[in-house]
Amino acid sequence: MNTTCTPVDTERTVLYVSNSPDRDLASFLAASGWQAVHAKSTAIAERMIERDNIKVGLVELPGECTSQHLSALASCMRRVETNWVAQIAPGQSDDELVSRFILDYCFDFVTRPWLNERLVFALGHAHGLSSLRHAPAAPEPSLGRHGMVGQCEAMQQLYRRIDKCGVTDAPVFVAGESGTGKELTARAIHERSPRAGRAFVAINCAAIPPSLLQAELFGHERGAFTGALQRKIGRIESANEGTLFLDEIGDMPHECQAVLLRFLQEGTIERLGGNGPINVDVRVISATHVDLDKAVEDGRFRSDLYHRLCVLRLVEPPLRERGGDIKLLANYALSMYRQDGARKLRGLSSDAIVAMSNYPWPGNVRELINCVRRAVVMSEGRFITASDLGLPETDNGPAVTLAEIRSKAEKDAIEHALQRHGYKLSEAAAELGISRATLYRLMHASRLHQDPAAGRASNADGGADADDEAERQAPSLV
Repeated sequence: MNTTCTPVDTERTVLYVSNSPDRDLASFLAASGWQAVHAKSTAIAERMIERDNIKVGLVELPGECTSQHLSALASCMRRVETNWVAQIAPGQSDDELVSRFILDYCFDFVTRPWLNERLVFALGHAHGLSSLRHAPAAPEPSLGRHGMVGQCEAMQQLYRRIDKCGVTDAPVFVAGESGTGKELTARAIHERSPRAGRAFVAINCAAIPPSLLQAELFGHERGAFTGALQRKIGRIESANEGTLFLDEIGDMPHECQAVLLRFLQEGTIERLGGNGPINVDVRVISATHVDLDKAVEDGRFRSDLYHRLCVLRLVEPPLRERGGDIKLLANYALSMYRQDGARKLRGLSSDAIVAMSNYPWPGNVRELINCVRRAVVMSEGRFITASDLGLPETDNGPAVTLAEIRSKAEKDAIEHALQRHGYKLSEAAAELGISRATLYRLMHASRLHQDPAAGRASNADGGADADDEAERQAPSLV
């Protein structure tokens, strides 16, 4: 058995970790087409793996395994590149420490006597898996665009709108729940605009006290107020020729809204305590989780400021409406924080995927990433399970049949078409691609009735009710 430190051919090499070399094992492996190299300590094993990039390891567990001994072995077995096979004595797998060690760090195990086909098979299987892992892979599918992760239709639509907003200088308003990634969208718009090489300045309007927000936005001169010991350039002036991102604009105090509106109208600011206006060239992007339409209606937000900010409007889809993106984001988070855990995690279990798909994610993407990161640290197996995620159980409601799902979808489609066309049946039927007679029949089956006001309008248009009555008696054309 090679015990030197000279480089080895790693194509069919197995690293054997034990207190002493086993010549019978070396001979058996050589006869089976393997070259065995020996490491008598984990420190030596780590150096050999690092230097020679060995893909297959064989570790002999002593009869009396302590937690300290297993921890020392685990230090060099956490490397994902090497697949390990454990050699154990009969009955040793019943020991809880040993069984947990094998589950967490080993690809397979063999029981004494191990100079047989079982060992060759385990080593060959480990080598084959390693070869697949390191084989040239096809290009990975795109996780998304603009620095965001997501492939659902709602995200694809958002990407297209970001591209459109990037080529213009008009103010953009980004609506969406907390944790959906509104600042990422704002940065993506900035990076695809002619201002990309200039400053991107963000300010959270909800995080600064109302008494300081105006000074933070517009700056102040020395001596403008108690504590103003020197001139300060405000956020708006700092963003000159770049982009200003006003996050949580819906929480801006009412008294600050008027001065912000003046800046948007005039393109000038005046520092607190200043003597004159300062011209600034800033593109404004704003965002909030607040329903601004309701805030305007309630008088909490100025309507004139709202219309200045909301020239272009983007909506961030909540995570619960993004379907398969939940799994995509979970795997992305796992790849980012995998190294935080004490064990080599192989991925997410199927029950974890189901639990995440059923959970409503009120905190959206931010909550999902934190949930996966916590599970990486707290998990005790090779896969993150539903219990590791710690998600509350959700009531998915009673099961429904496919026929019930189709019936509801059909009813919703008819109702929405009728509403869009003001209950004009001919136009609604044309949109749905059916005859008016068929529309009558489906409305009756779904217990939908023509709007009375629309019916009176039909009479005024030339006796449509008579035609409708005739069509009620006509056979269906579809």
